[in-house]
Parts: sequence; C-alpha cells; structure tokens
Amino acid sequence: MALAFLRWTFRLLMVLIVFQGVCVMFYYTPNTHSSRDGMTDALRQMHCAKLRRKFSMIKPAKTVKLQSFTRGLSDFMSCPYRSNTTEREVNRLSLQFFCNATGSLFLTKRNTAVNQTISYETSITSTFTMNATLHSMLPEVLCVCVCVPWSGRRLGRCAVVGSGGILKNSSCGSEIDSADFVIRFNLASINDSDVGLKTDLITINPSQIQKEYKNLEEDPDLLVERVSVYGNASLVMPAFAYTFCTELSIRALNVLHPIRPQKPMAFFSPYYLQTLGGFWKRRGLKPRRLSSGFMLINTALELCEDVHVYGFWPFDTNMQDNPVPYHYYDLKRPSKRMHKMPEEFVRLLQLHSQGALTLHLQPCSSDTR
Repeated sequence: MALAFLRWTFRLLMVLIVFQGVCVMFYYTPNTHSSRDGMTDALRQMHCAKLRRKFSMIKPAKTVKLQSFTRGLSDFMSCPYRSNTTEREVNRLSLQFFCNATGSLFLTKRNTAVNQTISYETSITSTFTMNATLHSMLPEVLCVCVCVPWSGRRLGRCAVVGSGGILKNSSCGSEIDSADFVIRFNLASINDSDVGLKTDLITINPSQIQKEYKNLEEDPDLLVERVSVYGNASLVMPAFAYTFCTELSIRALNVLHPIRPQKPMAFFSPYYLQTLGGFWKRRGLKPRRLSSGFMLINTALELCEDVHVYGFWPFDTNMQDNPVPYHYYDLKRPSKRMHKMPEEFVRLLQLHSQGALTLHLQPCSSDTR
C-alpha cells in the first residue's frame, strides 16, 4: 500500500512538472507580449484614474507638502488628459448664473448710465458717480475680438497666459498663438518662442501707471509704445477695485482712447468682480482679493469652448525640484497679503482633473497631454 502511494505521488509530481513547463513555454512565446503590454496599459490607466480622483479632491494648498505634492503631480501630468464636456458645461452655467460675464464683465454704455452710482469692488462705503465725459469713452457693449459686439457666441479655444516662471524656456509660443483668443496680464512682455505674440485681451494694473508712468500727461509716448506691441488687443483695467485705482485708470484712458479708438480700452465692472469673489468664497477660497489671472480664467470658462491655462505656478521650484523665478520676465514677487496663489492653483488643478480646463505645466515640446 505504501508502494502504491509512492507511485501515485510520483505521477502527480510528474504531471505538475509537465504542466509548469507548458506554462513557462506559453508565457515566453511571442504571442504573449501583447497580453503583457495590455496588462501594463490597463495598470497605467488604473493608476492615472487614481491620480485623477486624488487631484480632483485635493485639499487647500496650506495642507500640501510641496515635495511629495510635485512628485505626484509630475506623474499625473504625464497621464493622458481627459476632457469632460459635462464638467465644462456645469462650470459654465454656474458662472453664467451667478456672475454673468456675458452681460457684466465690463462697464459699457448699455449697462451703465450717466450719474449712476458705481460701488467699489472692495468697499461697502465708497462710491463713484459716473460722469458724462467718462461715460462717452466706455465701449458701447461688451466687446471681444477687436470690439465685435458680444452676441453670445462662444470664443472657441482660449489661451489664458499667466506670468509664471515655468514659461521660461517652455517653447509654448506657437501653441499659445494657435488659440482663437489669447488673454494676458499686466502688460507682460511677449516673445514668439515661450509665450507667443498673439494678444486679444490684456490687463493693465493701476499700480503700473503709478510706478512706471508718473508723468503720463506730459510724456504719454512711453505707455503708447508699451501697448502698441499688442496690436488690436482690448485693454482692461480694474478702475473700481480700490478708490486709488480710479484716477490712475482714467489717466490711462484719457491718453489711450484718442489715439486708438478702434482698439478698445475698458474697465472691469466692480459688480462682476464682486459676485465672482463671492462665488469662490462660498466654495472656501477667501483671499483679500482674487488675482486678475484667476478672475479671467473664470471669465474664459464662461465665454470659451475650450480653456487652456499656461504659466500658472505659484511655487519656487518646478515639478522636477529645479528653481524657477516667479515671473518669466522679471524677479518681482507678489504680495502674499493680497492673493492666495497656491490655493488658487489648487482650484485650477481640481478643474483640470475634472476635465473642465487644461492646465499646462510642462514645456510644450515634451507635453504629451
């Protein structure tokens, strides 16, 4: 009986050895490469889906540990981008309902009357009375694309170009210039290699007039030359953000309006900026004031079909832990008391993860998204 058991055991071992050999032979045949590649692709898709969920629900930036954050973000940004039409439309409708850039982004002759009291964006007590002279220089209606009256038609693919140092040596110029509509900020310098040349709308910060063009009435040429590089771009200023902004903005308007009547200059509606600030406060973002870049990204989300965001990066190092300047064109730093750039960035990252906009954080020559 013991001998029979040994024979049975030996036969079982032989069967197992043969089976194992077949399995090994099967595994190493050429036909299995596609199976392994498919498994690798499936695992990669699962990993990207996990990262997408993680960054769509990321907590405010004050809880972020930068090194581990950028390591995970670098991995995520190498994943294929997934646009989500539903998320885009939900964001657009929410912004249109609460803020209505379509009708109230700028002060115009249509939405503002002579002698109307204008409330300031950041004050509940200060007001300005619209006079006839200033009213005559307001655009007739909300203008885009060289003051074609806004008709509700979406703008197509929009590029919102921030001033972040990650744009330096990015080779993103031609990609940005291929957009249907390009938004820039604070009279930022332009070039064809990294940030492009096309400009449809650009902001002027009143503090720039205060610091860089002190003798504007006597010597307007410096400002005129500065804005001439942007061609037919619309210029916009937050004249009613703070009381000190009004006089500086009107000075700039008085100089530029007569020499470029077909190249509009407009003032942000303080009501629009107020409601946009409230929109984000209800969602937990509570800076003293939103940055102009974040404001106009939201405007683009409402007015554009497809929003691409460049140069928004609030950290001192990039995703590879290499130092980057805050701006691509100078070494100036922002006021941390005024804006909460890292928290704004986290919100943009959430929108990117949800497929509502495309956030570009890598050089365009190697951008695989």
